[in-house]
Amino acid sequence: MIRPDDHPAVAAPRVGVLLVNLGTPDAPDARSVRRYLGQFLSDRRVVEIPQILWQPILRGLILTTRPKKSAHAYAQVWTDEGSPLAAITRAQGEALQRALGEAAVVAHAMRYGEPAIGPAIDALVAAGCRRILVAPLYPQYCAATTATVVDAVGDHLKTLRWQPALRFLPPYHHDSAYLDALEASVASGLAALDFVPDVLLASFHGMPERTLRLGDPYHCQCRKTARLLSERLGRPVEVAFQSRFGRAKWLEPATDSRLEALGKAGKSVAVFAPGFAADCLETLEELAIRGKRQFLEAGGRNFAYLPCLNADAPGMAMIETLVRRELGGWLA
Repeated sequence: MIRPDDHPAVAAPRVGVLLVNLGTPDAPDARSVRRYLGQFLSDRRVVEIPQILWQPILRGLILTTRPKKSAHAYAQVWTDEGSPLAAITRAQGEALQRALGEAAVVAHAMRYGEPAIGPAIDALVAAGCRRILVAPLYPQYCAATTATVVDAVGDHLKTLRWQPALRFLPPYHHDSAYLDALEASVASGLAALDFVPDVLLASFHGMPERTLRLGDPYHCQCRKTARLLSERLGRPVEVAFQSRFGRAKWLEPATDSRLEALGKAGKSVAVFAPGFAADCLETLEELAIRGKRQFLEAGGRNFAYLPCLNADAPGMAMIETLVRRELGGWLA
């Protein structure tokens, strides 16, 4: 690079990849959870209620009662490396960096909490990344997840004088790389069980039913993922939706209601969460602990939770395939 002696230093141009997941508190205590929930539940795409009505409810009721309960749940799944979601997403970034080598600089960020999207983009730019692929790790598109990542990136770009060129990883709910990884992971998990489940239940994160009526494709994409996976596995895959919140009508059937009904019927069940790229509170505590307890107390025979793709070989093969495809023309 030729530049005048008095010209500021400029890093050699590079390509960056930013993996983005939802987020997590910094610690399993009420104060950290309150800070995290305050940011998460203030996002207008997450809670589509006018702020003048919502903020008094959030600040006056939810953030004074929910953090203690949620902190207890987080404490049950916290690890020596911190939050499972944070540790796994970090491991995914490190594994992708090893796979891509010198071809790209890989970073990870959380939409809510730390590491935040803005500083992560700044770090990539400082490393010379003039082209950045932002990869929201959400297989199924939802305005409350995928779109809010795009919003946050756009908001940060407004603060930059020299903006990098950007690409976004599109939803991959029916992509063969994703289905290959799910098939391998679920088949391996089922083969390791000492029982044959009567029901294979795919639990996706819930959304208010009104989002479907407003045109959000999330529900349809969840159903399509389950249908395509069912065809590959050669057995039925039931769909349910978890993590209901508030009084609004949510997508159905609800995971907790379905687990209770299956328990009362004396069934054996294996549950997995194909909409989550990494195990987190919603999978490890809500499904593997509370869901199992509810199912067995209702009379169920056998219960198994099958882990997410995480940073295991099938999941990382999928992420590398998707990322390399979207970096087409950018990598040397």
